[in-house]
Parts: sequence; C-alpha cells; structure tokens
Amino acid sequence: MIPKAKAEQLIAIYLYISYMYEYRLKYCCERFSNNQHPEFTDQEVLTIYLFTMLFEQRFKVKHMHQFAKDYLASWFPKLPSYVAFNLRLNRLSEAMKELSIELLSTNPLGVSTMNISVLDSFPIITCSGKRCSKVAREITDKTFCSTKGIWYYGLKLHLLGFMRSKRLPLPEAIVLTEASENDLNVFKQNWSGICNRHFFGDKIYHDPNYFNQLLEERQSIMYTPVKGVKGQPESIKHFDKAAADLFSTAVSRVRQPVESFFSWLEEKTGIQRASKVRSTNGLLVHVFGRLAVAFMYLFLNP
Repeated sequence: MIPKAKAEQLIAIYLYISYMYEYRLKYCCERFSNNQHPEFTDQEVLTIYLFTMLFEQRFKVKHMHQFAKDYLASWFPKLPSYVAFNLRLNRLSEAMKELSIELLSTNPLGVSTMNISVLDSFPIITCSGKRCSKVAREITDKTFCSTKGIWYYGLKLHLLGFMRSKRLPLPEAIVLTEASENDLNVFKQNWSGICNRHFFGDKIYHDPNYFNQLLEERQSIMYTPVKGVKGQPESIKHFDKAAADLFSTAVSRVRQPVESFFSWLEEKTGIQRASKVRSTNGLLVHVFGRLAVAFMYLFLNP
C-alpha cells in the first residue's frame, strides 16, 4: 500500500495518461494482432513508469517493476513478470516520444522574456569511449565531450529555452542527434528561421558571417563569449582584453541557467546515464520517458 497523498497522485497520472492515450498515444503503438486488448494495458505500463520515476525516484526499470510488485499490487493486479513488463515498455518508445512532445507543446507556464533564449547541448552516454559500443549503433556514435573531458558513445540533447529571471529556462524546443553532431549545425537546421530573438550560446556558436546575415534577414542576434582570433598580435589582444572579458562574463551569466537546467534534469531523471540500455527502443524509452517526467515536474507540478 502507499499513502493517501501518493495514491491521489497515482490516480491523477493514470487519468492523464488514459486521456492522452485515447487522444494521441494509441495511434503510435496500435496492435494488429489477436492480442490487441491485453489484460495489462499500455496505460498501466506508462503509469507505473512515470509514477515510480516522478515520485519514487526509481530510475531502473527493474526497480520500477519491483516497487509496483511490492506496493501497487492492489492497483495493478495483472502486473506481468519483469521480462514481460520491460518488453511491453520498449514497445512504447514512440508513445513516449509523442507524450513528451505533447507536454512540451502545451505547457501552461507564462514566460516574461519571450524574445530571449538560451541554448546548449547535453551528452547522453551509452558507453565509454574506451570500449566499442554495440547498442543502438544506427542512432549513436562516438565523440569527445570537452565539458567532461571524456570520449563517449551516445546521443546529444540540444535545448532551446526561454530565459526566465531567477528560474530555470522554460524549454521551447529539444532536438536529439548523434553525439558527434555540431551544435551550430543543429541551430542552422532547426532554429535559424526564428525572428526577433536574442540567443545566448557558448563559443561553439561563434560564426560572425552567418549571424550577421541572420541579423539582417531575421532581426535575430547571437551572443557568445569572445573567441580568440588565431594569429592576432599580442598587443591587440591585451588592448581588447578588458572589454572582451567583461562581455564574455556577461554572456556566461545570462546562459548559466541552461547549465543549471541540465544539472536539474540529471538529478531528477538520471537521463545522462544510459549504459544499462540494451536496444534502440530501450534507448528511446530512456530518453523520451525521462523528458516526459521532467516536463511533468515543470508543467504539471510546477
């Protein structure tokens, strides 16, 4: 049994998932077989996954299943074995993706600075670079993470978020790519059409010619810390050093909350550690399921 307060939270999540399933999710995991109406429903699978992570901080599927078996047996009497539960969960990877997209697009929180955005990327590690990864090779690859100083196999999560004063940024858009994908390329492919926006990024977004053109065409401007010019005379470097340092510090202070957002995301969901994943669908469930939980923290339980 669980306390009354958590029982109410469990009911709320189940009702929300049931509504979303009928409205949108069922079209992503529809069955065309004799077992199209299983006794243990997809809604129940999603409810257990989201509830145990959201309120019990159970990040491993095995621990989620064990908690449901020990404390939620009266709520889910048809709970299958761990192997069957894990298999059912992996089949819901597209449903998890649609759920996270729906949560991201319908958030109810107001934003005071709609014209100021911060952006950065975050590694999702499936394997150390010292080993040869054998999981989800079609969507992952190997790269070097300069922030952590490590080589790794995995994915990269790119975030564009609205700036909020003294609070975490509010996610506006998220893009998932292979680990080696350049952040500037992701910006050009996905967000270069945004007009009248002030973007704050790190040095990897430094491309004066491109962003001067963007300013003329879209009235959007990118602010990044000052990047040194190769071969520049030392006298000029010292002459500009004070102004460059002040500008770089100001930009870093504005974009610092996006780094705090990634730290918060890892603390609440454990999204970065994907070394236990054993399939492509499992990796997609790991990423989008945890994003859905994070968006529930932000939007449904602000």
